[in-house]
Amino acid sequence: QRQLVESGGGLVRPGGSLRLLCAASLADFGSKTMYWYRQAPGNQREAVAVISPSGITNYADSVKGRFTISRDNAKNTVHLQMGSLRPDDTAVYYCNCPLLNLWGQGTQVTVSS
Repeated sequence: QRQLVESGGGLVRPGGSLRLLCAASLADFGSKTMYWYRQAPGNQREAVAVISPSGITNYADSVKGRFTISRDNAKNTVHLQMGSLRPDDTAVYYCNCPLLNLWGQGTQVTVSS
């Protein structure tokens, strides 16, 4: 069964760090581009970071220099390392495989003092 499962969210103080994990049950995971998205209350879902099968990455301007996306094709996982977190990073974070239009259930990240 194809699925994406996110974990690692939580409550963190401004300036803190979190590492999100997306565990993928997908055939040929290593051949698929993967995204992290986020959606804050009242906002549209926005792309945060993308990683190609070969490891080429790109980021939303709002997170450049603070977030890092990575993947382990042997373990079928995608990580999002988030640093220097700000209150406006508060959102539900989703893992996405666009080729399959597949989404995870999301993990809540709250940045607050």
